[in-house]
Amino acid sequence: MCDVNEKHVPWKLYFAMVLLLLCGISMQAIAESADANDPEEFFDMSLEELMDVEVYGASKYKQKISDAPSSISIVTADDIQTYGYRNLVEILSSLRGFYTTYDRSYHYLGVRGFGRPGDYNSRILLLVDGYKVNDNVYDIAPVGNDFLIDVDLIDRVEVIRGPGSSLYGSSAFFAVVNVITKNPTDYNGFEISGEISKWETYKERITYGTKLDNGIETMLSYTGYGSEGDDQYYSEFAGQPSAGWANNADGERTRSFFAKFIRGNWIFETAYAKRNKNFPTAPWFDADVLFNDNRTMSSDKRAFFDLKYNRQFENDLDVTARFFYGCYNFDDKYTYDDTPIYVGDEILRSAWYGTELQFTKKLNEKHKVVTGFEYQDNHKQDQIVRDHVYGVYLDDKRESERWGIFVQDEYKFSDVVTFNIGARYDNYNLAGGSTSPRLAMIYDVDDDTVLKLLYGKAFRTPAYYEMFYNDDGETAIANPELESETIETYEMILEKQFNKNIRATASGFFYKIRNLITSTDIGGGVSQFQNSQRVNAEGLEFEVDGKWDNGWQTKASYTLIDTEDTTDNRSLSNTPKHMIKTNVKIPLAEKIFAGIETQYESQRKTLTGSRSDDFAIVNTTITHKDIVKNLDVSVGLYNLLDQEYGNPGFSQHTQDILNQDGINFRVKLTYRF
Repeated sequence: MCDVNEKHVPWKLYFAMVLLLLCGISMQAIAESADANDPEEFFDMSLEELMDVEVYGASKYKQKISDAPSSISIVTADDIQTYGYRNLVEILSSLRGFYTTYDRSYHYLGVRGFGRPGDYNSRILLLVDGYKVNDNVYDIAPVGNDFLIDVDLIDRVEVIRGPGSSLYGSSAFFAVVNVITKNPTDYNGFEISGEISKWETYKERITYGTKLDNGIETMLSYTGYGSEGDDQYYSEFAGQPSAGWANNADGERTRSFFAKFIRGNWIFETAYAKRNKNFPTAPWFDADVLFNDNRTMSSDKRAFFDLKYNRQFENDLDVTARFFYGCYNFDDKYTYDDTPIYVGDEILRSAWYGTELQFTKKLNEKHKVVTGFEYQDNHKQDQIVRDHVYGVYLDDKRESERWGIFVQDEYKFSDVVTFNIGARYDNYNLAGGSTSPRLAMIYDVDDDTVLKLLYGKAFRTPAYYEMFYNDDGETAIANPELESETIETYEMILEKQFNKNIRATASGFFYKIRNLITSTDIGGGVSQFQNSQRVNAEGLEFEVDGKWDNGWQTKASYTLIDTEDTTDNRSLSNTPKHMIKTNVKIPLAEKIFAGIETQYESQRKTLTGSRSDDFAIVNTTITHKDIVKNLDVSVGLYNLLDQEYGNPGFSQHTQDILNQDGINFRVKLTYRF
């Protein structure tokens, strides 16, 4: 799927996965059950009942949100429809403590005041039904239109804040995002969807889901997306022939496919996504990249196969086994202003496969232990930099492997106090080993109040791109001596249920990062990744949720962040000190409701030391379910007040601030048959 050379494809793994799936199909029938997580019941619950919904990602087994040793947010399929979220990054940016940066190429997430320019989201671990999406070269967590799963296929998104390396290993630095997809039986036949938006933007999806007579639940889905994009004006290029206008240079095309099969204790999933995106910003203009040339673009291809087996035994033993294969191809093309004009290529070819095994055992009413092992073979990690005039600058081809083992112990010390203690050891054959502990105390102050005291340590091993990328010293040189960066986080969380309608959460946290990997200018316009920074940060988060019997839902949050680069005692760039977010769902009539979302961010410091303006964005969506039988219609307005605002640029940009989109609309129709 990612054009991986045939000799590298692990056919034994494919064969084993197919055999395991066939064995599972022949062994069992689907168990019919309904619980608190049944999607038919999920959206009809009171707020108090929703807090008892079980979350998986915090401890790798199901537990109530109030019992989880983390600060957790859940975004449901109902939320996605209500507020008209168009991709994963819009879902995540709606949450307290999260913010985004868009450079017209990719979307980048900031969490709790940390959003280093161009870090590829490598400090967030992204999962799809537990499968790790981050690749094995850049460590990218794709959250924009390059994500593999259409948001319409998402049942809910679990966001677990804080260090998660004690369970998940590298990259679970600031948060773990677990995207849980819908099941085939959530559809009863075909569902088709079509959208139109500004700038000649369209999207279509067709999904089929059913339970076959032989007991196999089957879901197949295809999504296509295209946009011409808006013409962009950059004053920095006013002296260019186009007078600063990038015309027809912001286009984007994506195609994705997802399939899911369930039989008894077996689940098989596969996904494929391809994205082509033009760059209107002329990154690396100082290296003679042409402005306003639509040949400058990137292409991403991602795919995975994931086979999972889960069985619960009568002696309170739960066993989960997973076999997976993933690949990621990346092609970056830059058009250079030289004689002759030529196009340079940056190429990535990567693939990996591996297995996970996990045991969860309830020893008694007070004691629960989970332990597991994970292995991954990175059998393809290739980086190539070349052009057709000057030849090959880099041709680096590597293989590696990693493994990790973890254990976590949940012990109910008394009726009101629970301790959660865990640790994980990971070994990377090029980056060495790391140990990640976690300690949590959960105190039930009363029936409606929970206090959580948390400590955790996480790490991120240097990406192979950071260790080995170079272009023959033109702009970058390698650093194979890089060490893993670490974070220690201390957090206190207070959760209060005032009544069945209103719930509040308050948290205070402090973290310190050591050995931070940063692209450092070493002179002559050449950079190198180095362990050159230390960061301290402290912050407060407040959130109030409300849900009423008449259908009204509200959520409001405030985040205060103070970050400091302790190596030079300066505040970090690209960090908003204040964030305020609100969401309101308003029932207008039977089967008609409105979703109104506001987001305010204070100024962010740019790489030059200036400041982007603060801004407030208002989005609104009106949805009419069953406007005629089986047809839903949704109309959304984004940046309703046409707010002019921008995000800080990165080191490769001439622009200090990159302007974002003004007012936009979307009309969406979904039909089931």
